Parts: sequence; structure tokens; C-alpha cells
Amino acid sequence: MPELRWLKLLVTGLTFVMGLGVIAIVALLWMRLSQPMLPDLPASIALPDGAEVQSLTFAPDHIIVVTRTGEILLYDRNGALKDRLQP
Repeated sequence: MPELRWLKLLVTGLTFVMGLGVIAIVALLWMRLSQPMLPDLPASIALPDGAEVQSLTFAPDHIIVVTRTGEILLYDRNGALKDRLQP
């Protein structure tokens, strides 16, 4: 039956296209999630020696940096250190 052969060809083609789509989605997710999640610090901010950024928050008037040791650094928008909270 020629109709069944055509249907078999369509199903095989659809399977192939869906497989390529799944591979593309997995590749895009892998590329996107492998990038660092933290934005870069502004150049005007100088961290204390040995401090590594764990979290970064941009508030309207301040930039708040949490270091890996749990220290909270509060900067103004110009990059001047305003306050430092120890864990």
C-alpha cells in the first residue's frame, strides 16, 4: 500500500526532527546554565583583600556584596565602602 509507505516516511521524518529539537534544547540549556550567574562588579568597587563575591545586589541607592565568608559589604553608587557587617 503506497499510503502506508508515505505515512511511515512522515512518521520517521517527524521523529528525526523532534530528536534534533530535543538535542538543540539540551544544548542551549547547557550553554546558558554553564555561564557564571553573577554579573560583573562595577569597576569603581574595590573588594577587601581575599574577598570573593558570593552574592551581589543592586539597590536604588546602594550596591550590596555578600562574600563567601558571609561578610556583607555595603557600597554607595559611586563605589565607596559605606558599611561592613561581619557574620
